[in-house]
Amino acid sequence: MNVVEVVRGDVVEARHTVHIAVADADGRVVARAGNIDGLTYYRSSAKPLQALPLVEEEVTSRFGISLPELALCCASHEGEPEHVATARSILSKIGVDEGLLRCGPHLPLGTEASQALLMLGGQAMPIHNNCSGKHAGMLALAVGMGWDPVDYHLPGHPVQDRMLREILRWTGLGEGQVPTGVDGCGVVCFAAPLYQIAKSFARFAVATAHDEGPAEIVRAMTTHPFMVGGTGRACTQVMEVTAGRAFVKLGAEGAYTGGIPAEGLGFAIKVEDGGRRAVEVALVRVLQALGVLTEAEASTICHHGNPIVYNTRGEAVGEIRPAFDLEFAAP
Repeated sequence: MNVVEVVRGDVVEARHTVHIAVADADGRVVARAGNIDGLTYYRSSAKPLQALPLVEEEVTSRFGISLPELALCCASHEGEPEHVATARSILSKIGVDEGLLRCGPHLPLGTEASQALLMLGGQAMPIHNNCSGKHAGMLALAVGMGWDPVDYHLPGHPVQDRMLREILRWTGLGEGQVPTGVDGCGVVCFAAPLYQIAKSFARFAVATAHDEGPAEIVRAMTTHPFMVGGTGRACTQVMEVTAGRAFVKLGAEGAYTGGIPAEGLGFAIKVEDGGRRAVEVALVRVLQALGVLTEAEASTICHHGNPIVYNTRGEAVGEIRPAFDLEFAAP
């Protein structure tokens, strides 16, 4: 079975079905588990692709957007003070008020950041949204290209048209082959078969060797991984321990993607029921199976790859564990 198991005592209490595709830049599936043909939304895992026009259109150089700021444009962050300050810095550099952010308000995802905001009498604002970096980047693209920044999030706006072109570019699919929807933060989101998503990240990973745009995106993410997630986050800690050997990105509803530049591979993970507790376990298992994580490195992030289940008394009562193997294609 291609599942992640939740165990309490000696009993498997819950199972999350997992689908995984690992592909090369030609679209050859080199490893798999489950259904790799299923139509899957990228959700926030598309953010590295969506941030690319900032580099290629020289928006980053024009406005002096730094690597940490570019990393935040790829982020689903915890809303910690450094994340919020960095989002505001981007908006300041492009001369846009944060009132133009269309991502909607929510409290910081980080517990400490959320509690601190409330204790100081603050309230949830769009700048605290985990997607505020992406939205600041989209506003930067609009301003840099001379497009009206108002309602940059809507279908048909040049910003969203450009986002679609990036998905088409890296998957190789035609426009009619990429269904769209509305993401949790209000922008357009894109769906493709899981193996095509893996292929898009393989192509992106390969491009880092000869194309400064993808190279700059991956450099930002892997040298400033805190900006991509935050304290205790799996994406941040995976990129810290792999030290540039892999770049990874979480998406909502149990999606995770990434690339391994040295091997020219990309991967896409989808937990069928959308469970985040399962997708992080699957992520670590996939990176181990692909030889990206050493045993020692996997041990340092075992709280993501094989987390302990605790009760309210702080007692260890079970675990969440991967119960699948990747099926590798014949050479």
